[in-house]
Amino acid sequence: MTQAEQRGAGLTTIADGVHRISEAYVNFYLVESPDGLTLVDSGLPASWKTLDEALRGLGHSLDDIRALVLTHAHFDHLGLAHRLHSQFGVPVWVHAGDAFIARHPYRYRHERSRFVFALSHPGGLPVLARMTAAGALRVRGVDGANVFPSEAGPAGTFLLPVPGAPEAVFSPGHTAGHCGLYLRDRDVLFSGDALVTLDPYTGRTGPRIVAGAATMDSRQNLDTLSQLAATGASLVLPGHGEPWTGGIGEAVEAARRNAAA
Repeated sequence: MTQAEQRGAGLTTIADGVHRISEAYVNFYLVESPDGLTLVDSGLPASWKTLDEALRGLGHSLDDIRALVLTHAHFDHLGLAHRLHSQFGVPVWVHAGDAFIARHPYRYRHERSRFVFALSHPGGLPVLARMTAAGALRVRGVDGANVFPSEAGPAGTFLLPVPGAPEAVFSPGHTAGHCGLYLRDRDVLFSGDALVTLDPYTGRTGPRIVAGAATMDSRQNLDTLSQLAATGASLVLPGHGEPWTGGIGEAVEAARRNAAA
């Protein structure tokens, strides 16, 4: 699927039992497992119908979602969380470092002014406009999210008790509690926004970190990409942009080169 096609909405099967939903330049993912479905991130509010249709197309329903796991709690990953949690009782999981943002999705730290940055990088304006139209300014927070412990960090990964058994890989910098999610048995890594192939704030493509208009600490983000690289994953699925099939090691090297440039 091209970036132009991402302006619309749709479901793409990426790997065995792993499906991507893309809408308004935001990706989130469905993981199928014998014990139910896990949703990785949840896009923006306008994606509700898309999610419902995608589930029905796969022979499932909203009732089959057993967990929503957030790579981080920025508004464009939290869009459906409140409704899934309040109406369908779906447990929401987030790292303790992002528990506050999950309740208050617009109160997060970032290095640069979003408004000034957007004006000085017009390439990102069409992306941000499409995200706004999809509900980026009306995301509700979630109370009562399950937190996985802050100790789940560089010393190892934390196996989450949800369908698909993703391993949370602590990789802060974009946010304080950002985690990649690794499906070891399928060799798939959800990189969230620690590493993307489309920066929504500049419109630039290829492996990179997100601009300081949305990133808490770019230096830390770059440093902790090592934790993601340690998985050795072959397939990388980012929060924005196309899947990366060249392996996480190559993606991390490219992201660091792009940051240096």
